[in-house]
Amino acid sequence: MIVRVFIFAAFLIAAIGVGGQTSTPAPSASPSLEQRVADLEAYINNGPRGSDSANPTATSNVSGPGPGHNGWMMTASALVLFMSLPGLALFYGGLVRQKNVLSILAQCLGIAGLVAILWWAVGYSLVFSRGSPVLGGLKFAFLRGVDATPNGDYSYWVSQNIFAMYQLMFAIITPCLIIGAVAERIRFAAVLGFVGVWMFVVYFPLAHMVWGIDGLMNGVWNERASIRAIDFAGGTVVHMSSGWSALVFCALLGPRLGFRKEIMAPHSMVLCMVGSGMLWVGWYGFNAGSALGADGIAANAFTTTTLATAVASFTWAMFEYVLRGKPSVLGFCSGAVAGLVVITPACGYVDPTGAVVIGVAAGIIPFFACTKLKSWFHYDDALDTFGVHAVGGTLGAFLTGVLATSTVNGNLRGTSATQNGLTQILGHTLWLEQLKAIAITIFMAVVASAIIGVVVKGLIGLRIAPEIERQGLDINEHGEEGYMVSG
Repeated sequence: MIVRVFIFAAFLIAAIGVGGQTSTPAPSASPSLEQRVADLEAYINNGPRGSDSANPTATSNVSGPGPGHNGWMMTASALVLFMSLPGLALFYGGLVRQKNVLSILAQCLGIAGLVAILWWAVGYSLVFSRGSPVLGGLKFAFLRGVDATPNGDYSYWVSQNIFAMYQLMFAIITPCLIIGAVAERIRFAAVLGFVGVWMFVVYFPLAHMVWGIDGLMNGVWNERASIRAIDFAGGTVVHMSSGWSALVFCALLGPRLGFRKEIMAPHSMVLCMVGSGMLWVGWYGFNAGSALGADGIAANAFTTTTLATAVASFTWAMFEYVLRGKPSVLGFCSGAVAGLVVITPACGYVDPTGAVVIGVAAGIIPFFACTKLKSWFHYDDALDTFGVHAVGGTLGAFLTGVLATSTVNGNLRGTSATQNGLTQILGHTLWLEQLKAIAITIFMAVVASAIIGVVVKGLIGLRIAPEIERQGLDINEHGEEGYMVSG
């Protein structure tokens, strides 16, 4: 009898569990019709995923990425890579002398590989994981946990691995821009050494400050940002950082042999024009892709990018026509790149008229920076990286604060009366916030580049030997020639 009682008790305990610890959890409820519609509306609008407070345990039927937005971002990523390889490589390659064309291509390829390794190891994590206002943490080191699931800090509908690859393309092209200022006289090892350190000291912190969810200067998405600046696609992060660093780097390196004494004309304006056209095409991924979805903000960025670039190209060449009597292909190409640079931070925040204003400014101010500043101060910025990217990027960052309007980007309005303070400062003191971001960017780029340059110069040297410079970098640094002349 006692045995039967123990057996019965054991079955009873197994059935009900001890303290409820073994009770079977209730299955997730099916999403309500309202939640399903809210998810669909959020996907169409590229906004936060829908929810149903009356049915909180429901699992969304579209819990993964949105195929349309994902598809656009994969395309945009390829377009931004196309900007660097082959776009920038051919643009710069056409502008140097024939004996140095392959050195430019090799430097672009080398930077792409080096930056990709750094990005995989810690770069992405230092920029886009949560951390401090200046630098992220190591949550995503070695791309751990970066899979097809969206990261809601940055996009609700794009897979995080696609987002990481898109941002990698930005990280690649930024240091590639620097080499234009030091072309034709720098050692390949010095390029890799400088870029490897520069990414950690300048790019990763600056990108986190501007785009990181808890970044110091992320005025749109971080309501605790100390500086409420805005930068849609990289005026400060990409163009100012590279352009101001390039000025310091070329000053440390010194001018090319024969500078201001010999003619150092581009060896192929055809390659230059082809490269600049590729840059223009790829830049749609750069600017419109920064909306992180195929939405109305991306459409506006596409429109403003087109207008500003075309206007700047025409304006630059017409200034040449008036002042020199001949509109050059180089002028059209330089103006187009300047327009792309200046519109970059503003493209998702200004309307078409603002884009035309920016295009005119981009065709005038960088023109004088490239044609007058070098002659006044005698620095050898070989391919006008400073004149176009530093001056143009700074101009664009400031004009963004003057011309931004919430009519084309509702994110500037915020979701409440106090969020980010952008509602209050837009059109009033946003330009002042932009000046703060400009000052920090210039300080970081100039000071860090000077220190890195001096260290690299002391450890491995910056400059090639004079006899190698006269013969050309292609055959001496890479054992190849860009053009084979038959018999």
